[in-house]
Amino acid sequence: MRGARYGVRINRKASAQLFPFERYFRGFEDVAAVRELFGAATARVLKQLKVEFFSFRFGYMGTSDVDGHLLISTHHLRTSDFRTLYLDVVHELCHVRQFRDGKRLFYQNLSYVDAPSEIEAYQFTVREGRRLGMSNAELRSYLKVNWITPAEHRRLARRTGVLGPPRRRRRPRH
Repeated sequence: MRGARYGVRINRKASAQLFPFERYFRGFEDVAAVRELFGAATARVLKQLKVEFFSFRFGYMGTSDVDGHLLISTHHLRTSDFRTLYLDVVHELCHVRQFRDGKRLFYQNLSYVDAPSEIEAYQFTVREGRRLGMSNAELRSYLKVNWITPAEHRRLARRTGVLGPPRRRRRPRH
């Protein structure tokens, strides 16, 4: 739409600046968990994978449901601890595999923690965290993100095996 009545024009065909994944993330082709995701195609997939950086203080990482590239907050990249970044990349690479397999990444009518794509990616990431030697407490902490409620966090922790099933309340005996 032209903004003639405003005296301006806006070109709406801007493209994002994409960078090669391997320019910023090296050695992931040798990670067993990543090889589990992509098999013999791991090196090729990572070589073709693109990354888009965005400047948003509260953003983390995501995967585009348009073409499967990664979206990463520069603030998260600069300020998060290494293990969190590593696990977030593993988590997003699981989404890349889901995208390549033709699976849905986003579910408008489901809570974030109920989306099949997130459950699978978090279960995969928790397995990798365990391989790194993380405790259940550390994994529960990793699963805490600011856009879910405490009840959703507990549900996600249960679904990923880092929190046992809810305790049954015993009825008092009379």
